[in-house]
Amino acid sequence: MRIATAQPAVVAYDVAANAVTHARVIRDAGARLVVFPELSLTGYNLDAPAVSCDDPRLAPIREVCADTGAVALVGAPIVEADGRSYIATLLVDGAGVTVAYRKIHLHPPEDERFTPGTEHVVLKLDGLRLGLAICRDASLAQHAAATVGAGAEVYVASTLNSPADPRDARMYARATTHRIPVVLSCGAGPDGPLLGGGGSGFWRSDGTVIAQAGSSPGEVVVADVPC
Repeated sequence: MRIATAQPAVVAYDVAANAVTHARVIRDAGARLVVFPELSLTGYNLDAPAVSCDDPRLAPIREVCADTGAVALVGAPIVEADGRSYIATLLVDGAGVTVAYRKIHLHPPEDERFTPGTEHVVLKLDGLRLGLAICRDASLAQHAAATVGAGAEVYVASTLNSPADPRDARMYARATTHRIPVVLSCGAGPDGPLLGGGGSGFWRSDGTVIAQAGSSPGEVVVADVPC
């Protein structure tokens, strides 16, 4: 499967502008799956209003996925019918938008607003089983272990790690411990109160780097997985 990892520049709180950027990345990537960082639609602004699956501002992403046959994993805050809020990964394809995953392991102060998810999700796409993670999830060995235990063949993480974060060592550890490829989309540049370090990319099951972006916003890396 051809997969792209993106680290677009984010406009704080502006879902409409960010959706247009996401759509452009998806069209240009030429990939079956395009993975975006944590909270990519709003930026890492923990007070951003929730995004619903039927939000008309997501139309550019839906339309480009319908045109190209791509699937996009994008980040947004959501609120459920019971009033609980989550940091989520939304799956966008030609059929619409669904909630694919809810972040399990929250950082303070995320836990002041958001509820931790409870399900280790394995997404089946074209016969490939993709285990999903959001930021701190991927930093904890037990999350990857549980996700692989649920059947994941590839570990897919959407994060916002700082430039000083030991991101590469963690991705190496996830790959080599479980002997599976790792896909990472990490935000780059100023994002809310944080600075993303970028470095989005791909690791083989033996820990070697297939392809990796630098630290600049706007970079996109594409690779065929498994490899």
